[in-house]
Amino acid sequence: MFDVDTLRLLVTVADTGSFTQAATALNYTQPAVSRRIAALEKQAGGPLFERLPRGVRLGPAGQVLYQHAVDVLERLSQAARDLAAVHAGHGGTLRVGAFSTANVSLVPAALRALRQARPQIDIVAVEGRSALLMQRLADGELDLAVVSDYPCGLASVDGVTTDVLLEDDLLVVLPREHRLASAEVIDLGDLREETWLQDAPAGGHPTRLTDACARAGFQPRKIIRIAEWTGKFGHVAAGLGVALVPSLAAWAVPADLVLRRLDDPALRRTVHIALPAGPLSAGPLPAALTLRDLLRDAPSLRPSS
Repeated sequence: MFDVDTLRLLVTVADTGSFTQAATALNYTQPAVSRRIAALEKQAGGPLFERLPRGVRLGPAGQVLYQHAVDVLERLSQAARDLAAVHAGHGGTLRVGAFSTANVSLVPAALRALRQARPQIDIVAVEGRSALLMQRLADGELDLAVVSDYPCGLASVDGVTTDVLLEDDLLVVLPREHRLASAEVIDLGDLREETWLQDAPAGGHPTRLTDACARAGFQPRKIIRIAEWTGKFGHVAAGLGVALVPSLAAWAVPADLVLRRLDDPALRRTVHIALPAGPLSAGPLPAALTLRDLLRDAPSLRPSS
């Protein structure tokens, strides 16, 4: 295996055509250059330079090794530039996870701002449930995630730290022809006879919906388990039920449906920014911290209340 410093010496000797000039350029002594080139020629299996009355020039074997040396040194130089860009938060790959409704407007707006500010960063976006995103952060598969405590809380995960990003109101979505569609604020008790559309909670834990109904003095008459928002909206449009919808998803609600506030102020969820942390982690990437700041500090990225 050829030593990088010796390859750099080979290139410098070839470019200057002189052991003496190469020694000056690299702060070596001329005898040291001669010894290292002689050792390199032995390692290469034969002469690399033709010795001239004044200076040297590459021989056939030297020309072959010279080209490889130039390629190796350029790739190492590019690697150094790429690493510097990663450490400065200007380049590299940033793996970002988010739950589905955060991907309606909040996260895309922040990623657009990041791309404009740091166009050399390669962004890889991943969607998933908050619990899974937290675990992927802990496993080193993500660099930042936007997660929430809906529908039934957010468990802590070793190696992950979370900061509150915003509070997101939970609204009810109704068909436009629903008897309560014209109300500004709806008493949750007035929906006691409705069928509710909701994803299955993890581990059978109580959800925001069941807790709110209990506070209003009833249990949901019927719950249809539908995970995807498109399916929920389709069922609501068909008059088959109603659903809680976070305000982050307001832009995705079809025009034939309406969103209305409920009278329970506790019907809201907390959205967090999650980052790797702990003794087994190298800590957040600078690019992840830049995205965190774009999410946290720019009011234009927040949903309106």
